[in-house]
Amino acid sequence: MKNPHLLLIRFSALGDVAMTVPVIRCLYKTYPNIKITFVSRPHVAPLFQEFQKFNFFPTDFEGRHKGLKGVWTLFQELKTIPFTAVADLHSVLRTYLLGFLFSAYGYKFRTFDKGRSEKKALTRRKNKKFQPLIPTVYRYADVFRKLGFPISLEYHEFPEKRELPQSLLFLYQVNDKKWIGIAPFAAHSGKMYPLDLMQQVINFLQKDHLIFLFGAGVTEKQRLEVWEKAYKNVYSTAGKINFKDQLNLMSYLDLMISMDSANGHLAANAGIKVLTIWGMTHPFCGFLPFQQPLDHALTLNRNKYPHVPTSVYGNIIPPDYENAFRSLDPKTVIEKTLEMLN
Repeated sequence: MKNPHLLLIRFSALGDVAMTVPVIRCLYKTYPNIKITFVSRPHVAPLFQEFQKFNFFPTDFEGRHKGLKGVWTLFQELKTIPFTAVADLHSVLRTYLLGFLFSAYGYKFRTFDKGRSEKKALTRRKNKKFQPLIPTVYRYADVFRKLGFPISLEYHEFPEKRELPQSLLFLYQVNDKKWIGIAPFAAHSGKMYPLDLMQQVINFLQKDHLIFLFGAGVTEKQRLEVWEKAYKNVYSTAGKINFKDQLNLMSYLDLMISMDSANGHLAANAGIKVLTIWGMTHPFCGFLPFQQPLDHALTLNRNKYPHVPTSVYGNIIPPDYENAFRSLDPKTVIEKTLEMLN
């Protein structure tokens, strides 16, 4: 096909959308003439700022794309785009409906395999099959193979550093400390390192390093501002720089400390070392940030907590596991951070 145009669909969540970026880079490298239209929620658009021949199509699930009627409206709007094939990178009811419509109208449509049965076997309590599953980025890549566009993630290349936000230029020019990003929050408490323990980590690391805190929403912003005011070398990005500038800042970090959450993927996409901290989830579920070795992940001791991982999302905390995350000592996090920085 001389000038293929692929329609990619992935509506949420931020981390899962972020994991499409390395795959798209490989698509462009392997097929320089390819054009892509990416369908997703408006707030994720800055993730794709580096790409040319790229069209971002924002959804409106609170308005014209809401409900079954909205799916039909979305289909009619997408049908006006001169694409040649559709890649469903989400695999949910809404995309299944779109797939049915696209297929009925003769479009080539392929969806990705989430590995639901494998993940169920990995997270169940009885007869748990504790083994690493196929990483999500490889599952994404397999969709394009099915469409006739095989790629190899081994040939992936990271982009150049992005433009540093103007408000932070003074730090880059006058400070020779190493920069550490810390994203202490996650969607579920089972994935979030206790904040009092994280404060101990921040307190120690900020003595010799610059710490940039990442978060979103009013509650997270307030917590990060407390830490910012308490420590000399701590800066909160929440509410101060927009999402695009946060992504640009990440490309200047020496290390990102993240939960099993979106910020780990965002930093990994910039080619930054990422230390991930895992509670009720585990890297074996397939969500380790791109090109980060397993050695860059701190997990709970499964001899003490054999039910881990308890779920893919970290939303299930078994009885007697409420304090499991506290078994991971702040000293361990600090020592691993210093090891990865050196």
